Amino acid sequence: MPPKVQQKSKEQKMAAAMAGGKGKKKKWSKGKARDKVDNKVLMSKEQHDRLYSEVPKMKLITVSTVVEKLKISGGLARRSLRMLASENLIRPVLLSRAQMIYTRNVGDDEEE
Repeated sequence: MPPKVQQKSKEQKMAAAMAGGKGKKKKWSKGKARDKVDNKVLMSKEQHDRLYSEVPKMKLITVSTVVEKLKISGGLARRSLRMLASENLIRPVLLSRAQMIYTRNVGDDEEE
């Protein structure tokens, strides 16, 4: 038979129960903070050249993809896409007030 373990007194048990009940309070996380991007509101010559060279070759062209690629503001990207569409360099797929989706102009409108 193993040796007998010394029993705690009632006062010691009560003190242990009172002390163990209050743990540390949970800290709420602050959430993931995104880095603030500094998109340009005016196009530089280099960005203008990239707009005309890269964007008409993309399969899916939206405002957000142009903003990410060229680091320009959303309003400037919307105006640029309208300008490219008016020059028939890109073709609209869906135009709604919330989202504008364009695609590259393949075959110079032979499908229509």
